[in-house]
Amino acid sequence: MDSPLRHTADGRVFVRTPEAQFENLSDFSYQPHYIAIDGLRMHYIDEGPKDGPTVLLLHGQPDWSYLYRKMIPIIAAAGCRVIAPDMIGMGRSDKPTDLHTHTIYAHAAWWLKLIQALGLKDITLFGQDWGGFTSLITVAHHPEYFQRVMVSNTALNLMPEPVLNIPLGIRREDYPVDPDSPIRTFDDFLKVCQDKGYIKEDMSDFFQGWMTYALTGPELRASDNIRRDFGGIKLTPDEIRAYDAPFPSEIYMTGIRTLPSMASMIDVDASLAAWEALQQFTKPFLTVFGAFDMLVGSEKIQNTLIDNIPGAQGLPHDRIPAGHFIQETQGEVLATRLVAFIADN
Repeated sequence: MDSPLRHTADGRVFVRTPEAQFENLSDFSYQPHYIAIDGLRMHYIDEGPKDGPTVLLLHGQPDWSYLYRKMIPIIAAAGCRVIAPDMIGMGRSDKPTDLHTHTIYAHAAWWLKLIQALGLKDITLFGQDWGGFTSLITVAHHPEYFQRVMVSNTALNLMPEPVLNIPLGIRREDYPVDPDSPIRTFDDFLKVCQDKGYIKEDMSDFFQGWMTYALTGPELRASDNIRRDFGGIKLTPDEIRAYDAPFPSEIYMTGIRTLPSMASMIDVDASLAAWEALQQFTKPFLTVFGAFDMLVGSEKIQNTLIDNIPGAQGLPHDRIPAGHFIQETQGEVLATRLVAFIADN
């Protein structure tokens, strides 16, 4: 069998998930589009009228643009151009194999390059999880590209206090996949967290454990993380297959394994500079968080954004009955809120 390894012009190694993995996905028949970003192929969905208001939907980990399948049709039907890219390392996008590839600053830079390459302007951004943690850096330093911002279950890592108190500078190479680990599945990881009392108001210990499990767990699966969301999510077998589709074997999983530890790869000065810049953002900034998300959906995190970003003042911020993967359980509600947000602002 041919090796799946490919190389960029400057010698970086990456893999590309075979297209067969994405055939006949449930409620996801969108035409794929690709653009070269930093020598890698980034995938994006581009739906709705090309002359409509631009809506940029950014996902996090361990998912991909499939997470937006319930939102895309509603937003497009409202006359908007909907662009939903896959983060580098996720979905249909190319997947570098170097453990050190993924940082919040690299992804923020890649979002900027996507915006510039596609000639996007007056963007309405919707970001959740790492899609927000990374793109809010882009918003902070390049507000000229954005008309309005809506976020769910996300923030910046430092505001100025850390969202989660975890050790900085983790060495990813010190945490190889352990085929003999007794903590094999996401359910195993959750049981350990419950036994140790990690699921509490301060989720820092939980997240530190999640970083380690993501790096080392021999049976890490994207769908397991999504299904075990706060309160649980019922996925059909087809939906489970779709969430797992980008990661058919270990070589494709560098992104899904290393994105959580981006929280430990923080440049304090750069992160504080992004927070200072975001506090100057005067355009409309709406937060709709999941009331059940104990990780990054807390009232404290949401209120820190509302209280410090000028554009957030006077808007109908909300907490709705959803966990972390709010697009999966409340996608239609979010899309309707987003359309109204555009119409009113």
